[in-house]
Amino acid sequence: MKGYRSSHVVVLNGTSIKKSVVAVILGFILVFAVSGVMTSLKPEYRVTSSSINEFSKRFSGESLLYIFGYTNAYFTQGLSSEAKAPNYASALFELTTSINLDDPRSLIRNEIPGFAYYDGEILVAGSGVNYTDMPVESSPPMEVLLQERQASIIDLDEEEEKEESAPPPAQTTGDKRTVLIYHSHSRESFLPYLEGVTSPNAASHPEVNVTRLGKKLQEELVQRGIGTDIDTTDTALALKNRGWVYGQSYDVTRPIVEEAMAGNQHLNYLIDVHRDSGRRKSTTMDINGVPHARLYFVIGKKNQHYEKNQYLAEQIHKKLEQKYPGLSKGIFVPPAVETRNGIYNQDLSPNSMLIEVGGVDNTFEEMNRTLEIFADVFSEIYWQAEKVDGTPEGEAQ
Repeated sequence: MKGYRSSHVVVLNGTSIKKSVVAVILGFILVFAVSGVMTSLKPEYRVTSSSINEFSKRFSGESLLYIFGYTNAYFTQGLSSEAKAPNYASALFELTTSINLDDPRSLIRNEIPGFAYYDGEILVAGSGVNYTDMPVESSPPMEVLLQERQASIIDLDEEEEKEESAPPPAQTTGDKRTVLIYHSHSRESFLPYLEGVTSPNAASHPEVNVTRLGKKLQEELVQRGIGTDIDTTDTALALKNRGWVYGQSYDVTRPIVEEAMAGNQHLNYLIDVHRDSGRRKSTTMDINGVPHARLYFVIGKKNQHYEKNQYLAEQIHKKLEQKYPGLSKGIFVPPAVETRNGIYNQDLSPNSMLIEVGGVDNTFEEMNRTLEIFADVFSEIYWQAEKVDGTPEGEAQ
């Protein structure tokens, strides 16, 4: 029997080969063309790691989990039913045009000189708050800040006499002081107590100022069992002695806070107390017919604890909204320009906050009512955090 030898015939289609070769050539051309365009662009227009990082900031943490979930469903298991998928088109549109469809100011942001100084960001908006009602930080010249003014102390004494002693707290930190209150703009004062002063930028005084709010807050926190320190350094005088300008106020308080933390290992919460320069209409609300000063939380994005500080502010804001809707105006990020601080010493602790209590037209009586509410909410969050971490400090066994 003769051997059988099989053979295979491969038929090549000339047209297919040509298409493949053309596709490969076009692919190489496209790669080199894109590479050439990217490398020839000016640095500010090139795709860099920083631009990709900027693009990713357009998405929330939940949105990023959605993106990861496309490759691994495990990432989306912990998302709430209310979570929404990211709007990729809107984020891409903003990245390429610098126009935010949710913020009409972006249409003129780069067109008006000096607009960057007022281009803040509202992270969380309280009731009735929008971009026409952001906190106003006055920057008075040093001669105005240091000017001596007469203030009415009689009304203050009458208000302080109304205070009643509180019962002992149910739990306490004992001898440990875990909160530090300070004032980077210590001379911020209030028009109702300044004789003949009508301009918000001139509302400053060496004694009748926000340090009284700090002392009130300290009293309220101590009454709730939270050991609290306070610093009342005259920052305006410190600026004058060093030949500094008003914008360096946070450079004055920074070493004060650092020294306090170095001398007390238990300090965990830092509260910088301010007042807004906004007028009464935007800084006051009635609760059961009684006027209260509204609160605003300010966050500096240029610090390593930004997200943790924001989380703490959000916790307080949400509880205030539940109990006293509208009392908190929300959370604000000042403009990120080179001449602004952008940190506000909030990099010193993940539990840092800057609070604006009322405005230039508010009375101490109105602001003290709000500080009592703030102390209630803060202490509730504080003791809950202590229970999560372990036995609350000072609690009886």
